[in-house]
Formats: sequence, structure tokens, C-alpha cells
Amino acid sequence: MGKKKVKEPLKEASKEQTPAATAAVPQVARKSKKFEEGRVYVNASYNNTVVTVTDKSGNVLAWASAGSLGFAGPKKATPFASSKVIAAITEKLKDAGPVNVNVIVKGIGGGRDSAVRSLINQGFNVLSIKDATPIPHNGPRPPKVRRV
Repeated sequence: MGKKKVKEPLKEASKEQTPAATAAVPQVARKSKKFEEGRVYVNASYNNTVVTVTDKSGNVLAWASAGSLGFAGPKKATPFASSKVIAAITEKLKDAGPVNVNVIVKGIGGGRDSAVRSLINQGFNVLSIKDATPIPHNGPRPPKVRRV
């Protein structure tokens, strides 16, 4: 638990090399591939809404959640937050995103219907809507109903 040794001469040398190194490397613009068809996964739980957009093979193109947009607490599970999540996804995808989408909805939260409506309003061509909500085949006993 003695004193830590600080080597300041090395830090100064690295600062001098940094601008020269960055100037030598040219910036390459990323090409965004245009996807015609994709999948939109909407996971609407009681606490949050998460939307993920993938291509046909399942590679993630973009994702967003109500929590990542700044909604906190019970506001994350509202239909309004869900529509804002879809708007954020549309903004991320812009030109490169898929136009024709298959929607897979999972969960029973408040944002599930709003997410599908917002997808249609944002200009996506919805080919199919599939409900993939997990249903227990008599697993463990569910928690008792909350009384407020």
C-alpha cells in the first residue's frame, strides 16, 4: 500500500505522437447495405418495451428500448413510450433499413399494440404479425396478484 509511481515523461511522448498518428489514417465512410425485407421483434413486458430490427438471417440492424430513450419507472411501459421507440428505430435505420417487415410480438405489456400501429404509420410495409408470447404448460405457480 505504498506510493504509486507515476511516469510523466512517457505520457508527454504519447501526446506528441497522437495527432500525427490520427492525421495519417484516412476516414473511410461506412457503406450501409440496403435491406428489402427484415423482421421487427417487439418485446413488450410490464416494465419496458424493447424493439429489435434484424435482417432475414437474424443479424441485428438496430434496437431501441423505452429505457434507453430516457423514460423512467412506470412510463417505460406506456403506449406513448412504445411509439417513441419505433420512431427512434426508424431514425436509426433511415435509408438502409428494410421496407417490408415481419413483426414478431412477445409479451403482454401496454406497448404491444401501439408499436405495431406506429410501425405502419412510419411507412413500414407489414407483411405479417406473429404473437410469440410464451405460454406456460403448467410450470411453477405464478406470483400472487398484486393488490394496491
